Amino acid sequence: MTKALSTVVLVAFLTAALAAVSLLANRQGYPQGALGLRRLDDIATAATFIPLAAVYSFSALLLMVLPMRAAAFVFYNATEAVFWTIVALFGTIAGVLIARAAFGQVSVLWALADWRFGLTLAVVACHFVLNELGRSPLLRVIGFAAFLAATLLCLFWSFRF
Repeated sequence: MTKALSTVVLVAFLTAALAAVSLLANRQGYPQGALGLRRLDDIATAATFIPLAAVYSFSALLLMVLPMRAAAFVFYNATEAVFWTIVALFGTIAGVLIARAAFGQVSVLWALADWRFGLTLAVVACHFVLNELGRSPLLRVIGFAAFLAATLLCLFWSFRF
């Protein structure tokens, strides 16, 4: 947990510094500042978490049914990678919002109240209890059902009709 928290803080700090430079360049009239800030804003949306949460839930679902060697392969090559992607993306979003708030746009901090950021907390919580879910057959079945429901819900919310 300390590693994940320090990663979020570091990524948020670096992104805040980059966004602050972009905001400062934009105030001075340089078009590169607006371009850099627009690119950071395109990345920093809460809607990005829904497909990532679906992929994470599906990989965790596979962990519940696969044998040990295959589950280890999926864990290290899919589940861990998606988890760290979500952590870095949340740090990026927090950094952009902090930089905007530092430059006078305090109302942008309300963007953190979006319900889709709850998916980040859910993925982090699941990642820390994932090892415990594989210990007994009953917990594996409960984990399978929960991750199947989470995958289907995330897929339902990520596609627009």
